[in-house]
Amino acid sequence: MKVQLKNGLIGVLLFLFFTACNTPPEREVEYLFKASMLVKENHTWYKAFKYFGELIEERSNGRMKLEVYPSEQLAKELEAIRLIRAGVIDMTISAGSLTNFAEILTFSDMPFLLKDTLAMQKLINSPIGKRIEREMIEKIGLRAMGYFQRGERHLTSNRPIRHPDDLNELIIRVPNAPSYVVAWKALGAKPTPMAFSEVFSSLQQGTIEAQENPFAMIKNAGFSEVQKYLNLTGHLITWGYPLVGEKQFQRLPEDLKVIFLQAAKEMQIYEHRLFLQNEARVQEQLKKDGMTFVEVDKNAFMKKGEQAVFESLSPEMKAVYKTIKEITQ
Repeated sequence: MKVQLKNGLIGVLLFLFFTACNTPPEREVEYLFKASMLVKENHTWYKAFKYFGELIEERSNGRMKLEVYPSEQLAKELEAIRLIRAGVIDMTISAGSLTNFAEILTFSDMPFLLKDTLAMQKLINSPIGKRIEREMIEKIGLRAMGYFQRGERHLTSNRPIRHPDDLNELIIRVPNAPSYVVAWKALGAKPTPMAFSEVFSSLQQGTIEAQENPFAMIKNAGFSEVQKYLNLTGHLITWGYPLVGEKQFQRLPEDLKVIFLQAAKEMQIYEHRLFLQNEARVQEQLKKDGMTFVEVDKNAFMKKGEQAVFESLSPEMKAVYKTIKEITQ
């Protein structure tokens, strides 16, 4: 792990050095933030961060500035989190992958936990949701700047999947979050954790056979070029946290903290508007791109996956799980 982090630090520092060398000189910025995105420039997350950058630069009279790097140019998701903690970069978006650092984060990205977006909002605004945000600061050193709704996650493949029995050890890429591995293994697949930036080429080469993501991510990554079927599993209602390093945030003077937090609230509203506009349109685009939408037996998926995910939790997290079920009904 230390060797990986060291190599990551060297790689990012070299990237930032050569970027700086090729950037025209500007007036000095007091607080320069660098954000690592896993998505491309046309995704709502990237657009939202660019909007946030415009707000903080304008309202701080140039004292704060944000540089946004798409497509994991700076680092893959887990590495980006480590680099923020090390103070090399400053921002990213994540959720379930943070389970690797604090167990409570498993509920931000858990298959078969929430039935709809209303339940999601109830969880985020509940005491458990506030505990998640608090533990991100205390245990990981990351501050949530809000949340971005991600939509339901669905399975793409090159054969139709209507029932868990159809999986038959299908090799599925999943994020590096334990609940995903447990759920898909229980359903009969072979889950393979992998960085998002590696998924397209791995599908193309046949290293993996399927992947699961929301509609916008499927479109943004061009998966319609290498996957024919979009199986409407809807197995997960999830969101992503736009994050800033807590140390980086605390370095700001009080007047800039106020500007920063207000701009973050406006970024969340802006991104949600883009998300709603994009959601219906992107489904039609995926169909035009040749993807076949497949209706699935959701109850069969739920029955096989939900219990396995619950049994994988620690006793403390099982108690939290039951509370979440109560407050999101």
